[in-house]
Amino acid sequence: MKPLNKLCLIAASLLMLGTGSAMAGDIAPVKADNVVLVHGSWADGSSWADVISRLQAAGLHVTAVQNPLTSVADDVAATQRVLNQQDGPTVLVGHSYAGTVVSEAGGNPKVSSLVYVAARAPDAGEDFVALSAKYPTMPVRAGTEEHDGFVSLKQDAFLKYFASDVPHDKAMQLFAVQQPIAKTLFTDRTTAAAWHSKPSWYAVSSLDQTINPDLERFLAKRMGATTIELPSSHLSLVSHSKEIADLILEASGRQP
Repeated sequence: MKPLNKLCLIAASLLMLGTGSAMAGDIAPVKADNVVLVHGSWADGSSWADVISRLQAAGLHVTAVQNPLTSVADDVAATQRVLNQQDGPTVLVGHSYAGTVVSEAGGNPKVSSLVYVAARAPDAGEDFVALSAKYPTMPVRAGTEEHDGFVSLKQDAFLKYFASDVPHDKAMQLFAVQQPIAKTLFTDRTTAAAWHSKPSWYAVSSLDQTINPDLERFLAKRMGATTIELPSSHLSLVSHSKEIADLILEASGRQP
């Protein structure tokens, strides 16, 4: 091999190594007819209602997982059961804590792409609590209360910090169906990070008072995700359902 060609080959190899998981975000999405939506903490599947309507209108088959929120393993199992019922390539979407779930469950061969909505996105085995501690604590944390080993949000914190840009009546409906989380849920660790190998999209909420927006930006950049930023509270899937649905459509290989 000529010296110049050898140098070019080495340089190309180093470039590939340096980009790492970012390359996953550069891969064109496989066309998918299915979407599985995974809700986060202090929520249930109904939080996706407006997004579901938009995706169904676009002709997609949509299923919302109902997480028990008792452990990462339990929530991943619930998600896998739904994924196993899909017929063909599937976009897997996680909001908030559910980013942890889709990072673990996203290795399922039916998953063609991942979408994170103001979501956690831990690496395999990562101490996400320690990572989060590098950023300022968000005010929603002051509004939690524990009962019988489960944590929920008080009404004031839910309305003011969790759903601050959601109309009051809608926010109250969501508060009424919030699902408490096991107090150990956030300390559970994953064993895999599917965003290393699956094309990924991320929606940052720039007005988020639940997960620090700078942490969201870091996570999106680390995974090499195709990223949008919305002037939204933590519940962008409610207050900006069109933009979130459009992002999912893009991840499904369709034009919004």
